Amino acid sequence: MKATCATKQKHSQWYSYFLPSQGTNSQIESSLLLGGQALRKRFSLKYGWIFLLLAFCVLWVMFSNPNIADHIVAKLAELKKVPTTEALIPTTRTLKGPTEPPKPTSFCSFHSVLPEDALELEFLKNYITWPETPSVPDNFSLTDTSHAAHSTFTILPRDGGGSWHVGDQLEVLIKINDFNGRPKKSGGDVVFARLHNPTVHAGVVGKVFDHHNGSYTAVFPLLWEGSAQVEVTLVHSSEAVTVLDRVNQEEPGRIFFQSLFHSGSVTEATNCNVCLKAPPEQLCNFTDTRTREPWFCYKPKTLKCEHRITHAFKGYVPQPTAKEAKLFQSGVNLKTSIQSSEPSRISILPKLKVLNETVPVNMSGEAMRANPAGYYYQGAWRALDGTSVHQFNNATAISQCLKGKVLHLYGDSTVRQWFEFLIAKVPDLKKFDLKTPPQTGPLMALDYKNNILLTFRCHGPPLRAYTLPVSQFHFVANELDSVVGGANTVVIFGVWAHFGVYPVEVYIRRLLSIRRAVVRLLTRAPDTLVVIRTGNPKRLTLRESLTTDDYYALQRDKILRAIFKEVNVKLLDAWEMTQAHYLPHDLHPPQPIIKNMIDVILSHICPQR
Repeated sequence: MKATCATKQKHSQWYSYFLPSQGTNSQIESSLLLGGQALRKRFSLKYGWIFLLLAFCVLWVMFSNPNIADHIVAKLAELKKVPTTEALIPTTRTLKGPTEPPKPTSFCSFHSVLPEDALELEFLKNYITWPETPSVPDNFSLTDTSHAAHSTFTILPRDGGGSWHVGDQLEVLIKINDFNGRPKKSGGDVVFARLHNPTVHAGVVGKVFDHHNGSYTAVFPLLWEGSAQVEVTLVHSSEAVTVLDRVNQEEPGRIFFQSLFHSGSVTEATNCNVCLKAPPEQLCNFTDTRTREPWFCYKPKTLKCEHRITHAFKGYVPQPTAKEAKLFQSGVNLKTSIQSSEPSRISILPKLKVLNETVPVNMSGEAMRANPAGYYYQGAWRALDGTSVHQFNNATAISQCLKGKVLHLYGDSTVRQWFEFLIAKVPDLKKFDLKTPPQTGPLMALDYKNNILLTFRCHGPPLRAYTLPVSQFHFVANELDSVVGGANTVVIFGVWAHFGVYPVEVYIRRLLSIRRAVVRLLTRAPDTLVVIRTGNPKRLTLRESLTTDDYYALQRDKILRAIFKEVNVKLLDAWEMTQAHYLPHDLHPPQPIIKNMIDVILSHICPQR
């Protein structure tokens, strides 16, 4: 390279003797005149006119012959490419704007989706629109808010009178009052309803309709003979919903994460999230290149972004005001039972039949129809969507169903429960030690005898988990793209519990990317069975209400169902299977509920058992 540069410099010097430094006629003539002056100093004046005549002859030949002129122009162009010290001299420029534009506080957003998903986002947000709730100013009075102890419900008489029969629809009127016993004038409360019989371990979820005036109607199908008791719960007052909505919009980053950066003997930790308030030059951008799912960390002081090694959940930032906290009191206005003003139990007789035909179900309030996914009877789940749910009560039955199958499980800890249940119930399904964190995996179990492979992998950020290597932190959509699929492949995922703390756009964006991957999988391998787990209600405290609340989960449950409605997947309704059961709600449902969920999954895998 040095030799080349030296050669070019020699050529430049050589050309400087014989060629003009600029390409215009005036510059050429000026150079020749200067040359003439020098010659006059060396030679006597009598020879000057000879050299001038020769010079003009040369000029006449150059400009009368286009080939020679073009050749000279080309040589001049080459000379411009030769680096010179002149190129290093800075030039002065006048800027129209400020030299340093103001730095934005943030260039990312919790409320954005991909441009191609904008219309669907608006549809989904409208779809889950909650009834208008009252404002909660700083000086609000708790006595004006919904109070379970002063609220009541009443079983409405059967349409046409007479006794209740299997196949009828039961309607229950719920009236919400404040702490002073005054009727509320607006809706927006979160109310759950269940019809159950503890003796035969039967239960079904009621559908609740908001009349926007402080009253609600819960409707239930009557599905078993014998007694049935109505249970109504005030999960949240409408005022609490106002606070939950405000917190999610104003403080979406209230839960935070941390990553470690390590190189040599240096280790640094910085906070991370879906979005951070900082200009891009202060952030490490870990947005996934395939799904375009955003994730950012603050840049470490000395290390580089590429030195990131771990991800971990670190805590919660905000706390509600002392007054707002009173809207989330267990036993008062947080997941508290509402009492009946009249008897809450009914007796259900067998179906009525006329001329061997079943009598139509009670048709009162045609717009208010109950349509549950299933119900419990004798502790076993009975689906109402046409699925025949079989009982897989021992290891042999489970192994025979899964023989020759590959099961890939993705999601959060509520999906990991199924992995743990299966390896506990099937002794031949041995967990293979991959030296990975037991909470997040990846996990693997093998049954060599029956040729069964079972895997689990947690979903990508945001994941509230103990420290895990970022090398094992994968997005579900990317994992699905690596699945071959086929008739012996089962894909199961559940993504919901870690998204309630964010605005719904974050969850919608994630599900849409997963849906695209599911469609790609089913296109290349249409015989693949895909099962999606919904969310479920849980036990609530003040802190949990502001992070993984049932109100947040209920909205995201609706979004999940809407997004995958037209896709060839099986939906496991964990929401109703948890709410309809007699055991208390829990983020991680107890074993009897998990067993029923596994029975549903295995019934999809082995429908002809």
